[in-house]
Amino acid sequence: MADTFTQIYIQIVFAVQNRKALINSTWEEQLYKYITGIITNKGQKLIIINGMPDHIHIFIGMKPTCCLSDLVREIKKSSNTFIKESNFTKSKFNWQEGFGAFSYIHSHIDNVYKYILNQKVRHKKVSFKQEYLEILEKFNVEFKEEYVFEFFED
Repeated sequence: MADTFTQIYIQIVFAVQNRKALINSTWEEQLYKYITGIITNKGQKLIIINGMPDHIHIFIGMKPTCCLSDLVREIKKSSNTFIKESNFTKSKFNWQEGFGAFSYIHSHIDNVYKYILNQKVRHKKVSFKQEYLEILEKFNVEFKEEYVFEFFED
């Protein structure tokens, strides 16, 4: 797009169906590389991807021509197929419906990067449910708890 100048930074969060801890550390790096390829092939800029066995965070620089819902749908669909075809898990793997998407300004990039980088340390103290509800509240996103990811008490 000529004469279009933007800075759009989005953190995307989504979970494994039923919040099952199926993303194993032995293959999570391969999954993240695969998702990186999807994002790059769609013309977006990956800043960082990281997560836990039951969910992932993706932070991207997004072009205005991108439809975020289409991008997330492609990430989930293609990575789901990749996981199944790679036989990474004997359990049935699917991503949960829905996702969270949160926008940031340029000056927050370093903080969001560090936040996502340190997911494994953070989750020693804070559950995914607590983290996700905190993000929703921080961004003043109205929600009904019954429509938020399926959370099961640990």
